[in-house]
Amino acid sequence: MSVFSSSLLRSSVASRLRAAGCVFAEDEARIVLAAAATPAELAAMVRSRADGRPLEHVVGWAEFGGLRIAVDPGVFVPRRRSEFLVRTAAGLTPGGALVVDLCCGSGALAAALAAEVGHPVQVYASDVDAAAVDCARRNLAGIGGRVLRSDLFAELPAELRGRVDVLLANVPYVPTADIALLPAEARLHEALPALDGGADGLDVLRRVAGEAPQWLAPRGSLLFETSERQAPEALAVVAAAGLDAALSSCEDLDATVVTATLR
Repeated sequence: MSVFSSSLLRSSVASRLRAAGCVFAEDEARIVLAAAATPAELAAMVRSRADGRPLEHVVGWAEFGGLRIAVDPGVFVPRRRSEFLVRTAAGLTPGGALVVDLCCGSGALAAALAAEVGHPVQVYASDVDAAAVDCARRNLAGIGGRVLRSDLFAELPAELRGRVDVLLANVPYVPTADIALLPAEARLHEALPALDGGADGLDVLRRVAGEAPQWLAPRGSLLFETSERQAPEALAVVAAAGLDAALSSCEDLDATVVTATLR
């Protein structure tokens, strides 16, 4: 429990954050005050947040799918909209399923999926970024997840081929030209490879879809997010790879998910 319980101090921190442009300043003040162990740490956290660093990087964690997910500086911050991807995947994940989380970042998707289904699953996760891999290893340790530094499938054990029941791939899908339009929190503080999807935002998806049929079990599914604008082309990409694709969306979370199943 935080030693900073003064309402006056909470108001002061909220005012500082609000002046810096934080829309949810009161909520953020509460989180920062709970996370800080000393006055010096509190001052550093408030200063860092006011300077534009993501709150999750400041306090070291993000709330996702009812879990507290460790998020180190530079690592992609899990978005709430991705909870819809987890819920969609949960319906396709039986007990003992083999789950692979590509472009795993902090490992939030795999961790939340394991918690959502409530029964044992076998989890592998990979990311090309070393900081993300370190973070994901901590977040997936409790479920025995194996995390590898890998460019997509490259370093996955060969014995997983043809056995993957659920393939989560939260691939970057922001077109390169649109990176400059992202909020500064993402653009300046998250790893660029976690955001940049190439000229049309679908470059990494094409690579995943091209290899997915070799790794999926019969009737196994690849699930990924896309934007509403990119959805038609994303569906065409996975169909061309020999997968039966379906689109689902959640208005509340502004989320669009493609489920592509091996024929």
